[in-house]
Amino acid sequence: MNQTCGALEAILFASGDPIELSKLATAVEEEEELVGTLLGKIKEKYNAIDSGVSLVQLDHSFQICTKPIYADAIKAALELKRNTPLTNAAMEVLAIIAYNQPVTRSFVEQIRGVDSSQTVNSLVEKELVEEAGRLDLPGRPISYQTSLSFLRTFGMKSIEELPPLPPEHGQAIMDDLEGKTS
Repeated sequence: MNQTCGALEAILFASGDPIELSKLATAVEEEEELVGTLLGKIKEKYNAIDSGVSLVQLDHSFQICTKPIYADAIKAALELKRNTPLTNAAMEVLAIIAYNQPVTRSFVEQIRGVDSSQTVNSLVEKELVEEAGRLDLPGRPISYQTSLSFLRTFGMKSIEELPPLPPEHGQAIMDDLEGKTS
């Protein structure tokens, strides 16, 4: 039964949303009555220990939720994550993507001259950049573009509102790229 309890916890954790008792019973291939009993034991376990989560019953559904006592700590942590300022490297990568989109990570790295995979991943995680699809090239590299969140964050209605690059700066980048790819 420990494995069934573990499966139930894993399903509820992975879902994030309430799941009906009948769906849980089907998923673990057990009778609803037994699953209900096991869910009661899981609830007791969370209540008996100093856990940050609890099992909540909502009508005929169940959900793993954080305990209300930790609401302030959760809010503080999530606000810190959201409001973390962008590093200079992240701003540089974001500008390259914004002005040249859609672009691959290797395009960004070619312009910057350094590995930028972690920075691109960070921008995707912050939802400022999103996948634009895959190129029909060997390895099927992902191309990236700015997101709607990028526009909201920088107060723009569309990407066309980006300020123009100085002519000599923009041309220097393009000349440099053409020299590297020739």
